[in-house]
Amino acid sequence: MKRVERLHALSEILRRSGRQGVSAGRLAAELEVSVRTIKRDLDALENSGAPVWSRPGPGGAYGLAAGGSLPPVSLSPAQAVALMAAVSAASDAPYADLAAAGVRKIMDVLDPKTRARADALAHRVWVNALPSSSRAIKSVLEEAMAEQRVIRLRYTSGDGTTTTRDVEPVLFAATNGQWYLVGWCRLRNAMRWFTVSRIERASVTKTACSGHGIHEVGEPPANARPVHGRG
Repeated sequence: MKRVERLHALSEILRRSGRQGVSAGRLAAELEVSVRTIKRDLDALENSGAPVWSRPGPGGAYGLAAGGSLPPVSLSPAQAVALMAAVSAASDAPYADLAAAGVRKIMDVLDPKTRARADALAHRVWVNALPSSSRAIKSVLEEAMAEQRVIRLRYTSGDGTTTTRDVEPVLFAATNGQWYLVGWCRLRNAMRWFTVSRIERASVTKTACSGHGIHEVGEPPANARPVHGRG
């Protein structure tokens, strides 16, 4: 790991550690460097204006002061490009347009040197995005999910049958290259998976969802995970 990437990683670890802080030994082990190197890196962060605090003694630790002045984001060029690649490759995902706007905001507030390096690296990453489903339909589904309101769908199933039904949105799921809306179907009185690309029409009703939860969907595949997972 190059030093600039290590400094980014170090600042993120300190940020996550909160008031408890983290010891120099633990930082060294996590970043696979010596304690001496960690202390030099901590000095470098402090000299750059980061509000690093230290607690001396046997239980000593380092952290970042709450409310201190920090840049709005601290990303390495590779991390910035990773965000761009993920959003570009998932153009059909829920909230993809908002994600793209968020990435643009992040790029705008990076320091000029990091942004230039990220731009140069981004030209070396190509994606072949699949055609997206109707933006209007996706917007309706996204709104209903966020507000937890019933959606009225005109839907054509795999056997060609078209129905109109009210659905309480529970989650979005992607598998085998397809996005699905999973929700409680009031027509079938059961949980159902709706292929987003087969939804012909959608509108958000004024009716609030009745409280059907993710646990009713069933056991997810072993490799499935929510997008908020941190690793």
